[in-house]
Amino acid sequence: MGEHKVYTPYGDTSDMVQTGDLGGQRVAFIPRHARNHRIPPHAINYRANIWALREMGVKAILAPAAVGSLQKDHAPGELVFVDQFIDRTRGRMDTFYDGGPVCHVSTADPVCPDLRRLLNERAKALRLPHHVSGTYVCIQGPRFSTRAESNLFRSWGASVIGMTMYPECVLAREAQICYATIAMVTDYDCWMTGRVVDNQEVVRTMKANVDKVRRLLADVVPRISEKRPCSCGRALEGAMV
Repeated sequence: MGEHKVYTPYGDTSDMVQTGDLGGQRVAFIPRHARNHRIPPHAINYRANIWALREMGVKAILAPAAVGSLQKDHAPGELVFVDQFIDRTRGRMDTFYDGGPVCHVSTADPVCPDLRRLLNERAKALRLPHHVSGTYVCIQGPRFSTRAESNLFRSWGASVIGMTMYPECVLAREAQICYATIAMVTDYDCWMTGRVVDNQEVVRTMKANVDKVRRLLADVVPRISEKRPCSCGRALEGAMV
């Protein structure tokens, strides 16, 4: 296990990049909120984090994220391997190409299909309660939604709500890194009558979810192959103007 300071054109990463070995696979980790959870979601330097991971040679990102449920059948304690997002953030820097060449990268399918397939296969094998797909509404934060907003997102057919998937997944696509979110349902969002999102409830469920995700990562990471059938590593082909 080592720690590395990676200098980027976009400033500091959320924290030092930690590296180590998991099942024979070399891994790197950045706590997006920093250690002790001191950086709120709207203030995370997403560009620096993704740039640093690319500089470290990372080819695939598995991104656990706490989310609220927008559907009755997505219960607290379950995992959702989302395949779509809806962006409801404001002012987040979401491209590496904001000067010089123009890049129109495709995010029609923003999550790596190969990583999602592997996550679903291994979650099933481990008997972890999960959903094979879903739409993630990414809100600005740090506040939670109003009931009106929560019900609007439900009416769109969205599955879960969180604050960090965007622009993380878009920047990973521009960096030509495979990316998949592991959405950990911690609570029902406030659309449910009589409910208010409770931070203490979120923390309790989050701890239980972390154990599941650790088991999943320990199983999945050694199975990630350098030769994946997806096109993530060629995302910039035809994207530059």
